[in-house]
Amino acid sequence: MTDKRVVLSTAGTKDEAQKIALMLVERKHAACVNISGPMESVYRWQGKVEDAQEWLLIIKTTVEQFVRVKETIREVHSYDLPEIIEIAIESGSHEYLEWIAESVRQ
Repeated sequence: MTDKRVVLSTAGTKDEAQKIALMLVERKHAACVNISGPMESVYRWQGKVEDAQEWLLIIKTTVEQFVRVKETIREVHSYDLPEIIEIAIESGSHEYLEWIAESVRQ
C-alpha cells in the first residue's frame, strides 16, 4: 500500500465543483482533481428519497494532506453533509505516484 489517496466528493453545481477543485490544487492539498458530470444521484436524506444532478470530484492526494482536503471541502461546500470518502491507492505507476507527492509537498 502507498500513502497516496483518492478522495471522492460531489457538488451540486459545476461552479461549486470547480471552486473546490481550484482551491485544493492552489493550496497544494491535491495534485489533481477530475470533475465529471453532470450525473444523476439518488439518495436518502432526512427520511426521504431524493434525486439530484451532481458533479463528481475525483481528488488525488496523500494521507498527510487528507485532513486539509476535508477541511477545505467543508469550508466552501454548500451541503450540510458533503460526501468525503477516502480510498487508499494500493499501487500505481511509480512516476505518477511520485508526481502526486511532489505536487502536494508544502
